[in-house]
Amino acid sequence: MHSSAVFLIEFGAIILGLGLLGRLAGRLKFSPIPLYLLAGLAFGEGGLLPLGASEEFVAIGAEIGVILLLLMLGLEYTATDLVTNLKTQYPAGLVDAAFNALPGAVAALLLGWGPVAAVVLAGVTWISSSGVIAKVLGDLGRLGNRETPVVLSILVLEDLAMAVYLPIVTALLAGVGLAAGSVTLAVALGVAGLVLFLALRYGRLISRFVSSDDPEKLLLVVLGLTLLVAGVAQQLQVSAAVGAFLVGIALSGEAAEGAHHLLSPLRDLFAAVFFVFFGLHTDPASIPPVLLPALALALVTAATKIATGYWAARRAGISAKGRWRAGGTLVARGEFSIVIAGLAVSAGIEPSLGPLATAYVLILVVLGPLTARYTEPLASRLGRLSRRGPDAETVAAPSPGTPPREERLDPVGDGSSGRVS
Repeated sequence: MHSSAVFLIEFGAIILGLGLLGRLAGRLKFSPIPLYLLAGLAFGEGGLLPLGASEEFVAIGAEIGVILLLLMLGLEYTATDLVTNLKTQYPAGLVDAAFNALPGAVAALLLGWGPVAAVVLAGVTWISSSGVIAKVLGDLGRLGNRETPVVLSILVLEDLAMAVYLPIVTALLAGVGLAAGSVTLAVALGVAGLVLFLALRYGRLISRFVSSDDPEKLLLVVLGLTLLVAGVAQQLQVSAAVGAFLVGIALSGEAAEGAHHLLSPLRDLFAAVFFVFFGLHTDPASIPPVLLPALALALVTAATKIATGYWAARRAGISAKGRWRAGGTLVARGEFSIVIAGLAVSAGIEPSLGPLATAYVLILVVLGPLTARYTEPLASRLGRLSRRGPDAETVAAPSPGTPPREERLDPVGDGSSGRVS
C-alpha cells in the first residue's frame, strides 16, 4: 500500500479513536487523558499493533499540542497578573522545589546512581505537567476558580525555573566546564527575561498588531507568532512552553478573546495527540522491573505536591476546599519530566533512569486527573467523619461571655434531642 495511504489510515484511526474515547470519558464524567495514554501504550513500541507511517507527524503534533495548551493558559491572564502572582507566590515556588525535588534526589542516591543522576531525577519529580494540568483545569471547568491563579503561578515558576535548570543539567551531562555552562545559562535567562519584558511593555502594541476582524487572519497570525516564538525560545535553550505561555500573556482584549475562541478546537485536537504520543513511546515491557520504586516515589511526591498546593492556596487566603483542589491539581507529571529523563538517557548516565522515569510519569499522569477531581471531596468526607468521631460526643466548654449551648448530642441513641427544658 502506498505510504501516504497508510499514513492517512493510521492517523485517521488515531483521531477517530480519540474522539470515541473522549465521548466515553464524557459519559463517565471523567478526564479522557488516562484513556489517551492507554491507547498510546496499546499501539506504541511493544504494544498490540505498533504504528509506523504516522509516527513522525504524531511527534510534531504532540509538540504543537503542548505549545497550544500553554498559549491558551497564557491568554487567560495579563502580563500584570503574571508579575503580581510571581511577586506574591515566589515563596510557594521555593516550597515546591524543596518538597518535590528532594525526594527524587534522595531516591537516586539511595539507588546508588550518583550525584548527576540525583540532579536529573530531582527535576523529574519536581516539575508538574503544565500540559496535563491545563487540560484537566479545562475539563473540570476550573479556569475561573479562585485557586486557579495559585496553581498557574506555581506552574509558571516551574516553567521559568526550567530556563535555569535545563542548561545546568545539559552542562552536567555533557561534562562541560563552568565557563561554557555559565554562557548557556546567561543566554537562557536573557531570552526569557526579554520575552517577559516585551509582554509587559509592549503587550498592547502586540495585541493591536495581531488583532483582526477576519477570523482567518487572526488565527494565522496568532498561531504563526506562537510557533515562531516557541521555536526561537527552544533553540536558545529556553522551554518552548515558556515562550508560548508568554505570547499568550502578551495578548489582551479582543485579540485574546478571539484567539481563545478560534484556537480551542485546535488545542483539543493536538493536546490529545500529545498524550497519545507519550504512550506510543513507552515500551510496556520496560515498566515492570522498575514499577515498585516508581510507585513508591509517585506516592511520596503526590503527597508532597498536594501539600505544596494546599500551603500555597492557604497562604493566598483560599478556603479549605480550594486548598485541596489546588493540591490535587498539581500532582500530574508529564512532558518536562520525560524531556529531563531523555537527556540523561541520551548521555548514558544510568540505564535504569529512563524506565523508572517513564513508569513514574505514567503513574502520576494517570493519577493526576483523579487527584484533581477527588482530593477535595475525599478530604471533605474525611473531615465530616472525623467530626462525627468519639470527640463529637462531648461538646466543648463555652468560651467566657458565651451563653451555654442548650443543644446536646443524643447520648443514648433513643432519638431524643437532649434539649434542656
